[in-house]
Amino acid sequence: MDTLNEYRSIIEKVLRNYVNITYANGKIENEIIIDHNNDRYLVMSLGWENVRRIHGCIIHIDIIDGMVWIQRDGTEDGIATELEQEGMPKDHIVLGFHEPDVRCHTGYAVA
Repeated sequence: MDTLNEYRSIIEKVLRNYVNITYANGKIENEIIIDHNNDRYLVMSLGWENVRRIHGCIIHIDIIDGMVWIQRDGTEDGIATELEQEGMPKDHIVLGFHEPDVRCHTGYAVA
């Protein structure tokens, strides 16, 4: 399997774990949105918490020029760690939610 397809598989495997998360307060579900043409992957939360509408992005990952960009990480422990545990190299993960001048201090790729 080539590297790009391997990264796609890892991302999808990790994100599928977030579909079955249950919430104590409200009727909220998570769904995965996958755009294979643009290599864009999202986990969205949708539903209601009492009378408040919930609609938001928990995780947003893009593959850009062979690098895995974490654009949004609303997880408790960090999605990058989960990607690493599945075999994705740290030097191919960019924490895009950090400012560019901070990324060199994260231990992950800068771009």
